[in-house]
Amino acid sequence: MTADRQPLIECEHCASIYRRHQLEPGETANCARCGATLWRYSGLTLSNWLALAISALIVFGVANAYPVASMSVQGMVQQASLLDAISITWRQGHWVVAVMTGLAGFGLPLLQLSVLLWVLGPLSQGREPAGFHGAMRLLGLLRPWCMVPVFLLGVLVAVVKLAGMAAVSPGIGLGAFGVLTILLTMLGRLSPHVIWRYAESVDVVPVHVPEAGPDVVLTSCHVCGQVQALPRDADPEAHHHCVRCDAVVHLRKPDHRARAWALLLAAVVFYIPANVLPVMQVSSVLGDSAHTILGGVVELWEMGSWDIALIVFIASVAVPLTKLLALILLLLTEQWRSTTNLRPRTRLYQMVEFIGQWSMLDVFVVILLAALADFQGLMEISAGAGAAAFGVVVILTMLSAMSFDLRRSWDLEGQSEIESAPVQARRSPAQVAGKEMG
Repeated sequence: MTADRQPLIECEHCASIYRRHQLEPGETANCARCGATLWRYSGLTLSNWLALAISALIVFGVANAYPVASMSVQGMVQQASLLDAISITWRQGHWVVAVMTGLAGFGLPLLQLSVLLWVLGPLSQGREPAGFHGAMRLLGLLRPWCMVPVFLLGVLVAVVKLAGMAAVSPGIGLGAFGVLTILLTMLGRLSPHVIWRYAESVDVVPVHVPEAGPDVVLTSCHVCGQVQALPRDADPEAHHHCVRCDAVVHLRKPDHRARAWALLLAAVVFYIPANVLPVMQVSSVLGDSAHTILGGVVELWEMGSWDIALIVFIASVAVPLTKLLALILLLLTEQWRSTTNLRPRTRLYQMVEFIGQWSMLDVFVVILLAALADFQGLMEISAGAGAAAFGVVVILTMLSAMSFDLRRSWDLEGQSEIESAPVQARRSPAQVAGKEMG
């Protein structure tokens, strides 16, 4: 394929357009403008990815069929799996918490694996999957909300918290969730755009290479990644349709600032009850008590588990506050039309995206504690109103980050066009020179 017919790719952070070429083992292509990762070398074939997805589904079944931990008090033993924790939380009347954790820890990961199997099977045989376009849209919606790694960390925190009051031992499900976390992390590299590129490589879907010109501006489809030409004088928020998958395409996200601010301010409102109201209530023969997020951190510290206390503090206190402040800073600098420190602001936005789901840690800890300490008449733990509020904060901040369009800030530097500069490629641990894209 000649250089001018190579597929194009858009940097999702600064909207620079590049020609996509093959990388050597160990190389990663980075945007020369903002430094974001564009694509990575992968030696895995579609059949390899299919095997990983099948393995993940099998391990997923084992992880949810067996208890993650068991607790023994005065001769009574209580075992708990993720589904047990969700069921008990629902039975206690905390439906919002049960629905949030049930979807994030079980329903959405299962659906994500099902979609991957649905598309990888036919693609590995050189066929287009039925409903391929819709499946890829669904996969893109699911990926940010699957929180199995957060649940795994929540199990470890819950075991440490209960170890001081009873005999607690890990179960088969805990090991299975550890393996599942590794497999899902690997499958996390398989974004919808990457799957579309695999489909291109086996000639299942067409590759459209638009021509740049003074009357058009290039942008990519958020569903399939296909770069296409839009009229330069068109409204940036006008509706267009992708030439390949027919998804709605906007040059920039419509009303991004208003939607991001609205979601962020709602998160700030819920952040107050999330920290003031108890996230957990304990009833025992010794009396009743309520625990806030900071109270739980102090309790872990006093127990001598300073390392776990630090993890909980970072995930449940520092991370949510950091997300709120970072999003406020990003929105204000974009509103003030600032063009300074764009690269650091890009790194800040990437950090907000990365840490988004980890704030759900305390919510998972609470439901697992409720399942393990479910001894009627002796001890009972249930979620508090603060847990529901905290979960809402996590959801709202993630939606706010998704609504924000960082490309608007980069637009102030100038209109994006096909870059003539080379892509920066790096090989770990040594740096290698980038390749011209033609």
